[in-house]
Amino acid sequence: MRKFVSLCLFLLLHLSLPLSAWAQFDDTDPFGNESMDGTTLGPDGTPKKMTWGRDTTKTDKTVPTEFHQWRLEERLGTILPELYNDTLPHAFQNFNATDGPRGEYIILGNLGSPRYAINFLDRPLVDDLMFIQPYDYFHTSVGSLLFTNTKSPLTNLQYHKAGTKLNGQDRFRAYFATNVNKQAGMGFKIDYLYGRGYYNNQANSQFGGTVFGYYQGEIYEMHAMASWEHMKMGENGGISNDTYITDPESFPRKVSSRDIPTVLSSVWNRNDHHTYYLTHRLNAGVYHDIEVPDSLKPKMPGEDELFTRIKSDSLREVIKEDSIRYALVIDSLKQQWTSEQVPPREFIPVTSFIHTLNVRRLTHDNYSRGHIPSSYFSHAPYYRSSYDSFTDETRALSVKNTLGVQLREGFNKWAKAGITLFASHELRHFTLPDSLTTDTTNVWNRYNENHISVGGEIQKMMGRLLHFRAGAEFWVVGPYAGDLEIYGNGDLNFRLGRDTVHFEANASFKNLGAPFYYDHFHSQTTWWDHSFSQETHTRIEGKLSIDRTNTSLRFGIENISNYLYLTNIFTPIYDEGTEDIRGYSRAVDVRQQSGSIQVLSAALQQDFHFGIFHWDNTVTWQKSSKQDVLPLPTISVYTNPYLRFRLAKVLGVEVGADMRFYTKYYAPDYAPFVNQFVVQDVSQARMKIGGNPLAHAYINFDIKRVRGYVQYTNFIGARKNAFWAPHYPIDPAGLHFGISWNFYD
Repeated sequence: MRKFVSLCLFLLLHLSLPLSAWAQFDDTDPFGNESMDGTTLGPDGTPKKMTWGRDTTKTDKTVPTEFHQWRLEERLGTILPELYNDTLPHAFQNFNATDGPRGEYIILGNLGSPRYAINFLDRPLVDDLMFIQPYDYFHTSVGSLLFTNTKSPLTNLQYHKAGTKLNGQDRFRAYFATNVNKQAGMGFKIDYLYGRGYYNNQANSQFGGTVFGYYQGEIYEMHAMASWEHMKMGENGGISNDTYITDPESFPRKVSSRDIPTVLSSVWNRNDHHTYYLTHRLNAGVYHDIEVPDSLKPKMPGEDELFTRIKSDSLREVIKEDSIRYALVIDSLKQQWTSEQVPPREFIPVTSFIHTLNVRRLTHDNYSRGHIPSSYFSHAPYYRSSYDSFTDETRALSVKNTLGVQLREGFNKWAKAGITLFASHELRHFTLPDSLTTDTTNVWNRYNENHISVGGEIQKMMGRLLHFRAGAEFWVVGPYAGDLEIYGNGDLNFRLGRDTVHFEANASFKNLGAPFYYDHFHSQTTWWDHSFSQETHTRIEGKLSIDRTNTSLRFGIENISNYLYLTNIFTPIYDEGTEDIRGYSRAVDVRQQSGSIQVLSAALQQDFHFGIFHWDNTVTWQKSSKQDVLPLPTISVYTNPYLRFRLAKVLGVEVGADMRFYTKYYAPDYAPFVNQFVVQDVSQARMKIGGNPLAHAYINFDIKRVRGYVQYTNFIGARKNAFWAPHYPIDPAGLHFGISWNFYD
């Protein structure tokens, strides 16, 4: 790991940065720090900046550091402005937290493990390539990639570290962006993590690389990206006996996390995911003269200057001798100068013709290289002779083309919104094992699907007071024929006294068929073929924010009909000759809840500031009308009191301790052989988690373009019922640190 990180650092720094960037300190400070440069006298006696390792007689060169960034809406490539959070030092200690910056996810403990959102409003719908979704912490989607326009090449390097050689976690990230010219740019992103884990048989290894480029001209615009991701995760099935955590005093000696046996060993999940994305548009429009104030308009030269346009000296002398001819020539020269003045013009796009191509390819493997307890499954292998040393594979391919025509917003004073019509075709191909597969022969089932949909959008993104976007998509051909999605969102920004108030609203109606892997999944350990009814989601959501008081209130309601969910199915294992249950054998299946489920949610975020004392708080309340099917904690809390100050006017420091907490509930279990979180079996004994605060102490610092942190996690220590997810204990206390460095030029 250390050799790999060292090699990456060496290559990135020496290929993309001039060596002088290491020694140069300039006035530009992206974090708002004051300059740390002293002064000295140059050869001419004038003050010059103090430099490190450079000739002070040379004039300093200021490297411009301005840049702006944006994301893309995936379907049509609509540009969404974005604030680049990597330049912000606040809460950097939580940037690398798998459970989210404010503890929004349940996880399995290790760096890069699968995760599942605690708050229902933050959960996306299940994707047809669902095995990638639990890794959204690592996965780079089209909508999450940042495109950058920068005046100087920008490089950000990060390294995060925790633990020892036995249980350590390492993550290296690099982001590079540069402009070819004012309209075009390119860059890449590298992400590598390796987590050994505090418990046995849970090591993770993930590597991702992304390249991107764009061109933003008046007539033609283009954005493209290609991403390759490899994710490998060890599956230990949780600890074999929860008593190690719930009642550690019952053991004769203190037991470390490495001494606790786990259910599984030598079982792995592996995902190889590729994304190739291109969106481009051709703009048709008109050129419009820009009105220029009289004070900025060019003034006509005097007669003497105009007369010099006649190059021949002899001819000028002849003309001067005849006053009438001279007046006529001057008048002609004035007309000529006037005709040469071309007013500034801007291109107003009226119509855009859009094409988007999105290709995704996934290979998902679940395999064992050792023995699996015979009692683990409640059924015999669906093919082959045993559960030991097997490999299951499924492959998926999606190729989606979208064509659109857009009447652009703002092409005249009557066009208050833009209108877009689009049509999409998606080819999906899936490969699953067939029941005829044997120990020596693989036989495959192949599924091909063609989906055609049509839709439209109306949007208003210009101006500062009101923005909105609404649209609908209807599937007309293919297995999803009859599916419908209607969506809308908007924001209103206005002054209220001395405050600035922002109100955001979102609404959606989705009547969609089941994802492919909910209908069909074949493997050595899990098998189903279903035909489900369409699932309907109706959501209304709002958010009110007040800048002056640092207050944000988010609220939402969702009604779900025919809810689809994964669930464990447990079969009790009894002690011989008794009715005592000594364990359970397992299976996993998909179920559909008839009728409707309602979810209510409200979240209040309130940040306080008194001098150097700061206190960030988030409290979320939510209620599910069907807890057995859609379990949710009633209350979840994040609180973070800290001190923020500067040392010697150049070193920014944050010292504090944050805490995460949610009330007890029957949290989703994790099913390692389908790589997904699932609902606990309500017919058998279930396990509640929650009710335990998880607190981390930290020190953040930032100076110039460098920021870092030192964090001591879980300093309260292990407590009864201290689990990330059922049977997956919270990691012991540990020391974490990280550093991030921005380079320009």
